Amino acid sequence: MHICNRKTLIMNKESTEKEIKQALIYTARTTAIIAFLFVACGTIFICTLFFNGQPDVELTAKTKQDVETGIAAVNVKSQVVPADAWKAPDENTIPADTKYGQMIRYGKELIAHTSKYFGPNGSIARITNGMNCQNCHLDGGTKLFGNNYAGFISSFPKMSGRSGKVEPASARIAECFNRSLAGKVPDESGKEIQAMLAYMKWLGTGVKKGEKVFGTGTEKLKYLDRAANVKHGAILYTSKCQSCHGATGEGILEEDKLTYVYPPLWGKHSYNDGAGMYRLSNFAGFVKNNMPYGARYGDVQLSDEEAWDLAAFVNSQPRPHKDQRKDYPDLLKKPFDAPYGPYADNFSENQHKYGPFAPIVNSEKQVKLTTK
Repeated sequence: MHICNRKTLIMNKESTEKEIKQALIYTARTTAIIAFLFVACGTIFICTLFFNGQPDVELTAKTKQDVETGIAAVNVKSQVVPADAWKAPDENTIPADTKYGQMIRYGKELIAHTSKYFGPNGSIARITNGMNCQNCHLDGGTKLFGNNYAGFISSFPKMSGRSGKVEPASARIAECFNRSLAGKVPDESGKEIQAMLAYMKWLGTGVKKGEKVFGTGTEKLKYLDRAANVKHGAILYTSKCQSCHGATGEGILEEDKLTYVYPPLWGKHSYNDGAGMYRLSNFAGFVKNNMPYGARYGDVQLSDEEAWDLAAFVNSQPRPHKDQRKDYPDLLKKPFDAPYGPYADNFSENQHKYGPFAPIVNSEKQVKLTTK
């Protein structure tokens, strides 16, 4: 009995010593891991503070090479929305129970659901590709740098470089039907176009002719020092855009099949090659501040380089053709990124479409100075 108890005590002692050793080893390992994580997190925190406080650096040759092969990811610059940025008026300011108020509301409906009235199965006419005006003029033309209508009405009538004539606002809407909606023009004096104009006039309340309002149109991005890269754009499209706009750019229709939730970006139902979005500077500025879904000025998800490359890929895809032989009778007024000839300079059509644009712009400035 006593021998067994002694053996038991010895065994218990040995067992206890073993457990203590294991516990000490475990504690030492745990302490080492915690210390490592503490140091690592501290290092990351300090580096984050350091690099976030540094200005954006120029792309290195290696980074430029990576961009060309679609590998590099560049930092997205932060944006600050100024206090005086344009804001759409409150809908409560639309006149109630008046004919004018009804026209404004009808105009908004037409902008938001254009295809319901003029698309392939439109209730008024079947004259467009199925896109809506607000597919390019986001949130009914109210979004900052979303191609909004802030200064639209106040800028007309004005000389159009494209037509070479002084045009009213209704003519510009007609061009959108012809180009962005790849269709035919409704009666410019009819109720629908007049309702759209009423809505746009209400949106631009308080904006004077010639006034520069922050956030109108699309942002003008800094030119790349290279041509926009279609291959890199294709990679970006697959990872950031395909889920909404489809693998073949076909878009996603509403359940009623009358209008698009997400518009087609190329193909027979998209904007044609005479549309404003077919100019790379317009599309790149639009993409930068509005795509992927949820992006907005001040909270973007793409760098300038990515926006240019993504725009280049989308605009490299097939789409309807618009006869543009009569566009820009004065070639000196033709935009630097008009993707079709003829031109007043000797730069190639490919460079006018994809860049680099700085040499073209500088050449145009020089020509204008010498012709004054």
